[in-house]
Amino acid sequence: MGNRDVCVITHPLSAAGENATRTLLDILAELGSVSLVTADLPVESTIRDNREVVELTQKGAGDSVPVAAVRFILNQLRMCAVLRQRSEDVVLFFGATAYLLPILFTRAVGKTVLVEPRGNVPLTLRLNWEQRMPGLFARMLAGAVWLLERVGFTTAHMVVTYTPNMARELGLNPESSDVYPHGARYVDTEQFRPTTPFAERDSVVGFVGRLDEEKGIRELADAAKRLPERVTFRFVGDGPLADWLKEELADEIHNGRVELTGWVEHDDIPAELNRMKLLVMPSHPTEGLPTTILEGMACGTPVYAMPVAGIPDVVRENETGFCMQQREGSSIMSDVTVILNEESLSMISEHARSLAVDQYSFDAAINRYKSLLTSV
Repeated sequence: MGNRDVCVITHPLSAAGENATRTLLDILAELGSVSLVTADLPVESTIRDNREVVELTQKGAGDSVPVAAVRFILNQLRMCAVLRQRSEDVVLFFGATAYLLPILFTRAVGKTVLVEPRGNVPLTLRLNWEQRMPGLFARMLAGAVWLLERVGFTTAHMVVTYTPNMARELGLNPESSDVYPHGARYVDTEQFRPTTPFAERDSVVGFVGRLDEEKGIRELADAAKRLPERVTFRFVGDGPLADWLKEELADEIHNGRVELTGWVEHDDIPAELNRMKLLVMPSHPTEGLPTTILEGMACGTPVYAMPVAGIPDVVRENETGFCMQQREGSSIMSDVTVILNEESLSMISEHARSLAVDQYSFDAAINRYKSLLTSV
């Protein structure tokens, strides 16, 4: 079968969404021509330099529910107008899985429709809305989004999830003929590789990512206070809770037991991961498969994470990492202390690196998506 040309559709993109979209476009570009239809693409994004981009609007989703609802509908109408002019035979809705109007339109004009959720969108929205409106109303709105997404899943030729367990958590059967459960993106295993031998690393435990509520930063701060003095906890990243962390952990920072790096460029993340003996990621159930976990494993850094969505398919207990059962600081502290004393930790480091290279390298990702495009 020849190459397939793909048009990727996304909702308004944050910085994290931009990175995920860019890596997906890199993969698809190896299999045919690829274009992107999106909204509110970050100004500094390199996607514009390397790919054909149709930007529907420079406005984001909106802060209020009414504004977000209006923009949600307008963007769908704009997508339909753009898709009417596109020549690609495959349209992939990446993250935009509740955009039912363009999904139905694309199917109606005879194109192949793929939908690829990046996480649990209805749950994400419900948790966000519950902080701003009565719980019943928030659940009703999230239920409407869930229904739109379900109809989109049914309408599409194929639903693509990062891993089989992510499919199950979204209520999909990974064995079904219209589910492709191997859509995880890639990690650059040449850039992300062990440069500091694991045995030579100090007892540094760390978190890499956005410092906000949903990442479990408050729980990590509590754990950092409780860790033995020989262990240093390193927070790599920036976000809304950065100032709170500085105040909450002022004594530990002064004593050198906690380190806050602030914002770190992506090219410098491999060096950060190579400082660590353990990457701690109390991931929220809304996530799909955080790229940081794959990057850590590629650097030979064992991961300790909540076994949600696609994570347990890669973070395998006592084989490539460790599964977190509770997010409380005391539980995290206790588990981290035990893990750092594991005799098999060096072997787990090697297994983590091997899994990243074998299954999540660029070439492996190309083969996975080639199989997907061949099957539809």
